[in-house]
Amino acid sequence: MSREQEVVEACPAELFIAGKWRAAEGGKTLAVEDPSTGTTLCEVADASPADGLAALDAAVEAQADWAATPPRERGEILRRTYELMTERADDLALLMTLEMGKPVAESKAEIAYASEFFRWFAEEAVRIDGGYQIAPNGKGRFLVMRQPVGPCLLITPWNFPAAMGARKIGPAVAAGCTMVIKPAAQTPLSMLKLAELMTEAGLPPGVLNVITTSDSGGVMEPLIRDGRSRKLSFTGSTPVGQKLIEQSAEQVLRTSMELGGNAPFLVFEDADLDQAVAGAMLAKMRNGGEACTAANRIYVHSSVMDEFATRLTERMSALTVGRGTEDGVDLGPLIDAKQRDKVKELVEDAVDRGARVLTGGTVADGNGYFYPPTVLADVPKTARLQKEEIFGPVAPLTAFDTEDEAVAMANDTEFGLVSYLFTKDVNRALRVSERLESGMVGLNQGIVSNPAAPFGGVKHSGLGREGGSVGIDEYLEIKYIAVAQD
Repeated sequence: MSREQEVVEACPAELFIAGKWRAAEGGKTLAVEDPSTGTTLCEVADASPADGLAALDAAVEAQADWAATPPRERGEILRRTYELMTERADDLALLMTLEMGKPVAESKAEIAYASEFFRWFAEEAVRIDGGYQIAPNGKGRFLVMRQPVGPCLLITPWNFPAAMGARKIGPAVAAGCTMVIKPAAQTPLSMLKLAELMTEAGLPPGVLNVITTSDSGGVMEPLIRDGRSRKLSFTGSTPVGQKLIEQSAEQVLRTSMELGGNAPFLVFEDADLDQAVAGAMLAKMRNGGEACTAANRIYVHSSVMDEFATRLTERMSALTVGRGTEDGVDLGPLIDAKQRDKVKELVEDAVDRGARVLTGGTVADGNGYFYPPTVLADVPKTARLQKEEIFGPVAPLTAFDTEDEAVAMANDTEFGLVSYLFTKDVNRALRVSERLESGMVGLNQGIVSNPAAPFGGVKHSGLGREGGSVGIDEYLEIKYIAVAQD
């Protein structure tokens, strides 16, 4: 048996409810595909709405005892989870690569990133504070405390199978909330393995329940509309997020929404081009471009456009495409045929409207869902990829002449997750950063994600923040107690 087979077979394949692994109702299963070959990797349980309700039952039953668990104990469980993930990073990374496609080196980086959320929130668990205040008229006292919001519903995407779950589970555990989490059907294995590790770390039964399903809407909607759920956190597309917000309104759920992005990447005439090209490679090619933070629209001052385009094209052309488990591979496949076809359509649309292909731009024959690193020049404003999230290894370049023009183009979108800005001028850096309509700005760097920083966007990119010192606030309610005093 190969190591790949060993890693897959060692991963749980059933639902995790009330601390036990169990089959889905009727024994139904769904196939997990290897995107590098298009073949079935394994089968996992395919939950029904009844299975989802059973998971919520378990979370509700465990909530009171878990909320009463000392913060230090909750933090120690998170710390042990961090340590287990670090110890087993190689196997966890290989499992992720097999189900998602990215090179093993990138998967290891994600495991390190995901584990840091557990270490960060292990430390936040013991820092949940409150307040004491004398009433303004002196005739009473105010006590303010923060308590867990209650059973949470967590829905995560396929592009970062471990990190997106860790970013939600970490603060929920630290705050004293129980959870039902539904990973994406394309990449359920990393979350199933994480549940196993957290159980080994001492997480009590019912605190974390994992349901895998091919019918996300049918399984999750009843839980959202169930009055016992008190919080919904979702990472995914804006249209799905909008639908979930509508559903959550019925029970007035607390919601956190990390939705779509359309990140602008601005390179001004005074930018350090070495730094800007390196930043563009990070911002564009992290996770193969399948990231909500990916640079979707690259705007370069006309005076440096030719040089920037040449350097970026050289870097992109030099990337090696292949199966993520192979040595020397820089770029793996896209997640599935649907995503590859979308990228192909967006590139063809841009070319039809006048864009020039500097490298890539065509799908190679063979198995798997591969798309080559692609650079497009002279991309017009009318191209679909100027408005739609690409989610692939395509870098569209558009020139600008003035700062106002660059900012206007950057803000000309319904999204507002992250923006990137490269300049040596401190005044411009601050001025433009303040003008950009996004929740985050990468200033002279191509990556913003950090467990110690608040992650989130504005406009159609979402609600709330994950990570940082404010990340735990999404899982806590404030209670005020008015104390009479003679």
